[in-house]
Amino acid sequence: MSRNRRLILSPPSRVWSLLSNGHRYGEWVSGTQEVIAADPHWPEVGARLRVRVGVGPLTLDDTCVVRICEPGRRLELEAKADPFGAARIAMNLIPWGENTLFLLEWHPLRGPGTRMHGLPVDYVVSIRNGMMLTKLARIAVREQQGSTADLPSEATGR
Repeated sequence: MSRNRRLILSPPSRVWSLLSNGHRYGEWVSGTQEVIAADPHWPEVGARLRVRVGVGPLTLDDTCVVRICEPGRRLELEAKADPFGAARIAMNLIPWGENTLFLLEWHPLRGPGTRMHGLPVDYVVSIRNGMMLTKLARIAVREQQGSTADLPSEATGR
């Protein structure tokens, strides 16, 4: 299993708005080349997100299914990428003052990944997920700054 943590200098509501828009996953999920389709009821339990992942010409289509959704707090997905099997991706948002402590866990469920996980694979996944959280944090902070820039100066104290 791979675990990553990241303090995102943006409130949980801003981070959740990114998680709850399936069409934006390509902006921050490392390796995503294209979001093919997102169910209109994403991220409700059972909703699906279809993405094309890969590097260069080596691609495969992946389907993520929402298994658990607690709006604003927790989202758990089952990512299926045949022939490699499936993995559990758990994302938890914890309010940390005005910011968000983001916890991400990745664990293989089925397929060859269940036999291959351990130090080498978990290390590579951890690096990928760390890069992904960095992208997510940058987007959330940029959008948070953009939304406060649009407010009248009395509301921001400027």
